[in-house]
Amino acid sequence: MKNMNDEKEFTELIKSIKVRHNNVVPTMALGVQQLKNVFEDPDEIDEFLDRIYMSRIGIRMLIGQHVELHNPNPPPSCVGYIHTNMSPVNVARNASEDARSMCYGEYGSAADVRIYGDPDFTFPYVPAHLHLMVFELVKNSLRAVQDHFMDSDEVAPPIRIITADGIEDVTIKVSDEGGGIPRSGLPKIFTYLYSTARNASWDENEPSDLGTTDNISVKMAGNGYGLPICRLYARYFGGDLQVISMEGYGTDAYLHLSRLGDSQEPLP
Repeated sequence: MKNMNDEKEFTELIKSIKVRHNNVVPTMALGVQQLKNVFEDPDEIDEFLDRIYMSRIGIRMLIGQHVELHNPNPPPSCVGYIHTNMSPVNVARNASEDARSMCYGEYGSAADVRIYGDPDFTFPYVPAHLHLMVFELVKNSLRAVQDHFMDSDEVAPPIRIITADGIEDVTIKVSDEGGGIPRSGLPKIFTYLYSTARNASWDENEPSDLGTTDNISVKMAGNGYGLPICRLYARYFGGDLQVISMEGYGTDAYLHLSRLGDSQEPLP
């Protein structure tokens, strides 16, 4: 690039490439779902998709960072995609409201979401990544609670989100009382061929893009992609996602976010 015009053209080019590939994840998910009965080695498919999606997250992070650094009116306290004073409580609140709105549209009601933590606590992170992860976890919990209490006269118990500020990690726990996951199903929850949803299905006309930070999935369940891709987003910056379930009661999801600064990009 020889001048600023070349720089602007390059920025617009990679921005358009990023937008053009928004629907890669649901398109691939449709193919995987249609062919899942012919795969001889599901573990090999999971490893293959993990590598692809982790690379995709990295590429989109780099493109997004470059584009945002050229934003003439950047949001306060932001360096590209990274918010230097991000409040996990505020992001969790926004993600929960989005998930509850979707649940209302799908079921006509939604359980309450209660958030515990210091709203003044902040740390550097990518808000769009955290929003996607919390959104998916809360959406799963809302769906589980709605299904579990659908035929009950009891009031659906609230979803609880707890944030904790540790020395190494910031941890967010999402707890529900949606009946839990059978112990036999726990090893499968991070695979791309399994869904905890009842009557799981995939709509090929669904315009969602789980796996991007720009267009959140608009299905309550059925993809089998929410948890594995959320875990990849957490691991991209050195964190992790763990799920502990008690069948007959509920599920706890622990989202560990590594503090930025000492993590290397986990390239496949």
